[in-house]
Amino acid sequence: MKMSILIGVIWAMMASVAAAQTQGPVLSVSGEGQVAVAPDMAVISLGVVHVDKTAGAAMTKVSDDARALLDVLTAQGIEARDVQTSQLSINPVWEGNGSSPRTITGFEARNTVTVRVRALDGLGAVLDQVLDAGTNTFGGLRFELQDPSAAQAEARKAAVKDAMDKAAQLSAAAGTQLGDVLSISDGGNAPRPEMFAAARSADVPVAAGELVVSVRVAMTFALAP
Repeated sequence: MKMSILIGVIWAMMASVAAAQTQGPVLSVSGEGQVAVAPDMAVISLGVVHVDKTAGAAMTKVSDDARALLDVLTAQGIEARDVQTSQLSINPVWEGNGSSPRTITGFEARNTVTVRVRALDGLGAVLDQVLDAGTNTFGGLRFELQDPSAAQAEARKAAVKDAMDKAAQLSAAAGTQLGDVLSISDGGNAPRPEMFAAARSADVPVAAGELVVSVRVAMTFALAP
């Protein structure tokens, strides 16, 4: 049994070497395509935190403010599908150091939600209103595309063209002729913030700027011998 496995491995290695020799020379390149687009959605993380002597009292305060926060979001036209609780916690507050016993002096309760704001022209008003409602924690803001597929498709075409242009330049410089495409793979894509513009809201000033959708591809071409 062991001998048959060894023979099988040897045959596989020989077949691989033969295939590589038959394939002939190849050229491998990578390409990148970028498309700048205006974002059409913001994702914000905000919530409330309170400290009190008892866990129940701390959580009651947080629950009251969180309820007011959710009411404000609804009043601002934010749909239920765009609001998600991302953190709900209660932890003891300790006092003391290494030279004295640590004691619990109170409890910290926290409720954080992640909110998608699809109407960017109302983002400033949303931020202004939630602060008035008692929101006292803000975990940041990022801009996204609700449907990035069109931008990704455009960037993907640009990445393939970039790779093909590189391949043509390299083969010409080497004095060889570029053949068929043997393989192509998508190296992934991701939008990133770029060139923040003056998109000012009527309330809290917010700059939406642009997102640059970047796509990378790897391609392998046959070369004429």
